[in-house]
Amino acid sequence: MKVRGTLKKNSDFRRLYAKGKSAVTPCLVLYARRNKLGENRLGYTVSAKLGHAVVRNRVRRRLREIYRLNAPRLRQGYDLVVVARARAVGAPYRVLEAAFLRACESLELTL
Repeated sequence: MKVRGTLKKNSDFRRLYAKGKSAVTPCLVLYARRNKLGENRLGYTVSAKLGHAVVRNRVRRRLREIYRLNAPRLRQGYDLVVVARARAVGAPYRVLEAAFLRACESLELTL
């Protein structure tokens, strides 16, 4: 499944932080809120505190790939924001993927 929409506007992120449900794992925090579009829109937040641009982009790429591979197993029609935490920088791919799936399960996003 292709991600058609991405969250870019600050107002979209703020709305999710304020009104969305969240799930916390050691590597990431996942915020989710239902939208009326019938498809998922995704946004990623990786703080500058986690490292320089190369490190932040590597974490972002890994999170995008984890979502891409697991998208068919997720419900559609949600806005999602993935916030990387400090442990995401050094975490192996499988640990990061398990954290994402655990967060999705706790928010009841899996099929």
